[in-house]
Amino acid sequence: MDFWDVFWLLLVFIPLLLIWAFALVDIFRRHDLAGWAKALWMLCVILLPFVGTLIYLVFRPHAENSALALLNDLHERGLLTDEEYTDERTRLRA
Repeated sequence: MDFWDVFWLLLVFIPLLLIWAFALVDIFRRHDLAGWAKALWMLCVILLPFVGTLIYLVFRPHAENSALALLNDLHERGLLTDEEYTDERTRLRA
């Protein structure tokens, strides 16, 4: 193997493969996506690996935003006290 083969393998191909794998694992781990949404994202990422992964990573909501939305929902329904809500919010922002 010459220098350029190693360069493309280590600095281009493997990082792209890791990002693609991260997107697939992230889709499975998301609790805020419904089953059909997960299936559509999986099809998009598998059928169009580079473009689909880029689109998913750009348009997916951040975990912090969904966690804060869940926290707000629990507080509004009265399942969290004001003190618990404040503590969790500061923990999430730290």
